[in-house]
Amino acid sequence: MDEIEKIIDEISFRKSKSKNYEKMKVQEISKELQNIMKFEQESLKKIEGFEKMQKNQDVVNYLKMISKNTTQREITEIQEIYLKKIDSEYLNSK
Repeated sequence: MDEIEKIIDEISFRKSKSKNYEKMKVQEISKELQNIMKFEQESLKKIEGFEKMQKNQDVVNYLKMISKNTTQREITEIQEIYLKKIDSEYLNSK
């Protein structure tokens, strides 16, 4: 159960240290997008490991849900800002 709490804390910490993507450059936002996607993949791998060991499937399902919801929300936010920045900096500049 300690490992599950650790993953929940990692997800919560990531959520709490949200950055101001609006002020970042396109390259920085791109790196952030890559980082959150990597974080999502690593979290899912950990959760899959628990799924094999855990008897309480509800806990695993809850963990999957909060991980997916949190990371997808951040990915969507980053993508939206990223596309706006690309549009304004590269497409409208021509």
